[in-house]
Amino acid sequence: MTNLYPLKFDPILKERLWGGTKLGAQLNKPISSDITGESWELSGVEGDVSVVSNGTLKGTSLNTLIENRADELLGSSVVERFGKEFPILIKFIDAKQDLSIQLHPNDALAKERHNSFGKTEMWYIMDAEKDANLIVGFNRPVTREQYVQSLENNTLLDYMNYEKVKSGDTFFINTGKIHAIGAGVLLAEIQQTSDVTYRVFDFNRRDKEGNLRELHTDMALEAIDFDLKDDFKVSYEKNKDRINPMVACPYFKTNFLHLQGDLIQDTTHRDSFTIYMCVEGEAQIGNEHGDTTIRKGETVLLPASTNTIDIKTGGCKLLEITL
Repeated sequence: MTNLYPLKFDPILKERLWGGTKLGAQLNKPISSDITGESWELSGVEGDVSVVSNGTLKGTSLNTLIENRADELLGSSVVERFGKEFPILIKFIDAKQDLSIQLHPNDALAKERHNSFGKTEMWYIMDAEKDANLIVGFNRPVTREQYVQSLENNTLLDYMNYEKVKSGDTFFINTGKIHAIGAGVLLAEIQQTSDVTYRVFDFNRRDKEGNLRELHTDMALEAIDFDLKDDFKVSYEKNKDRINPMVACPYFKTNFLHLQGDLIQDTTHRDSFTIYMCVEGEAQIGNEHGDTTIRKGETVLLPASTNTIDIKTGGCKLLEITL
């Protein structure tokens, strides 16, 4: 049986009404459209399952690996919680236009309505044009009645909280929190494995057939968090050549690594897979069974059975994701 070396996967590219060309221009993705909005880097979502792109396991799907070698790949504690489903979805997103204003249900509601996980997520801003922003939450206390009226009166934007962003800014988006990625933002997204989104406002845009996109007003009403919470901007250290914690939630833990030289980690007691997203520079990442090079815009998965992670670099920034 092939030992589990650091695994890379073919990107799954998604056209979106709001997409652009930066995934190709800045992250070297093989895009064939000028409205490419997302690159799914690591996915177990039905119909969009990632396929290994390197080494002797090239051509093998992520789900096949999990089916045959779940404990070795995911970690026994991850299998206990999630079974043989890959629990997180990793993406890069290019917003040439504003995304729709939306929110995601929690686990209980998503399970009841869609037999799905909820969608807690985080964003790391890789690039932002001048005056680019995000919408995250409300800018004042809002009642359910005021919210409904704002949809009827086309005044929802008056209640939205805008956050101007720059490279390195990081945001944590709880389920129920109203949000939107703004035009001119390129980011890395880490989220629960779920494709359930409730769209509540789409700037009255029309698709290429001239149709307004579907809104999910009634479904969103039961899922939305109306509380005014300043809990979304992530404050984290950016110390060089160290592991800097960013986000720790029940669904994933993310650290920031700004490396100017090599780093070796003993992961003998880590009962979880490890993912690295390269957001700047490049690095060679290895375990006891092999190594691979990742560059800006690439992602690598190391199995839970890894005992030592060896990172060699002349300079890079990485997001490290575990459970």
